[in-house]
Amino acid sequence: MLQSVLETNVLVLNRFYMAVRVVNVRRTFTLLYCGCAEVIENENGHYAGYDFESWCELSQMTSVEKHEGEEYIRTVNFELRVPRIVRLIRFDRMPMQSVRFNRKTLFARDDHTCQYCGRNEPVLKLSLDHVIPRSHGGRTTWENIVCCCLRCNSRKGGRTPKEARMQLLSRPEKPRVNPMLAQSVEDPRYECWKTFLPAVG
Repeated sequence: MLQSVLETNVLVLNRFYMAVRVVNVRRTFTLLYCGCAEVIENENGHYAGYDFESWCELSQMTSVEKHEGEEYIRTVNFELRVPRIVRLIRFDRMPMQSVRFNRKTLFARDDHTCQYCGRNEPVLKLSLDHVIPRSHGGRTTWENIVCCCLRCNSRKGGRTPKEARMQLLSRPEKPRVNPMLAQSVEDPRYECWKTFLPAVG
């Protein structure tokens, strides 16, 4: 259980409260302990910042009467509450506008659903398919790659959807925002992120 909590997500903001990336809880506590970041907490409509020491103190108080959705990590002497948003103290670089093109973001864009048969599958049963095959001049781009189950990938082979008599469920395109973030905010634990991600959800 501890391992899974340490691997959950935390939204990282820059100095100007703009979302820059997502890290896991383990990395978050390193940033807090080193004084590189502060926890951002919504308290009655106002955002308050907590350094590592004050967050430890708050955690001890709130752990007495825990609220639904809050997660804690047990230390030797007390329980430490898992933050959901942190702000970097000195980092003022603007967030990257481009979405990284890789397997994880492609699977997230297509919601781990085969774009031919509509099956939602675990990652091990998915692959990526060139809609227009490379042998036909198809490129490796957002607009030509889709999530595909192994069965449909095998059936389609090196053919176009028309040649294989298969229909695409949706036209592939480059996402405007990181699909990993879009998936995360569907989780009730990350509801508080929406304030800082107006284009998501």
